[in-house]
Amino acid sequence: MTGPTQWQDVTGPAQWQPGGASSPPLAGTPGASPRKMRPGRAWYLLALAVFLGGAALLVAGLLGVKGQVDGFQRAPLPQGQVSLAHSGGYVVYYEAPGAASGQVPSFNVTVVPASAGASARSLQSYAADVNYSFGSRQGRAVLTLQVSHPGTFQVVATGAPAVAGGSDLAFGSSIAGGIAGTAVTGGLLMVLGVAGGITVFAIRYARTSRRRAQAGQPMGPAPGPQVGSEV
Repeated sequence: MTGPTQWQDVTGPAQWQPGGASSPPLAGTPGASPRKMRPGRAWYLLALAVFLGGAALLVAGLLGVKGQVDGFQRAPLPQGQVSLAHSGGYVVYYEAPGAASGQVPSFNVTVVPASAGASARSLQSYAADVNYSFGSRQGRAVLTLQVSHPGTFQVVATGAPAVAGGSDLAFGSSIAGGIAGTAVTGGLLMVLGVAGGITVFAIRYARTSRRRAQAGQPMGPAPGPQVGSEV
């Protein structure tokens, strides 16, 4: 003998009825687990922007140093005159083909005031290794000069050999700080840009591989036989 038939509205959620075949309602349903998002492609653009910013800073810094070098006062060797417009310290650079690679001959330099009121003192050897090469212009720091009062000075280089293409002594400020600051800052930004791009790629690749591996596995145990109730 069959029991009473239980009717259920199929348009709404199933409700449990005494004596029926429906199961009791679940207390809750698990929500969908949040999907871990990969870093967006915008991060690639950010890494590229950092790299290009470093490269631009490096180029701008080198152009600034070149402009600084172009503004030096020069005295042709073996003798000539320079006009030094302010008192204080100057760096003296030997300029000739091959100077940037260390081809600097040995000679003596004398700086003598050539205008009223001009005076200089303390001409000494330059201790650090600072050089530049911009096109055909090559130079290396060789001396430092302290100027007490600005003016015109006669520069005499005793024993300076004749060099094909000419040679001179350039008087100006130190370029060591500009070169170091440009190289460090620009190079660091370029390294950060490359490292950032590699990091974003590694994260995206790892998460893509993990998701593909999970997609190839069964989502859960296979359903077993259904237990029914007699009606």
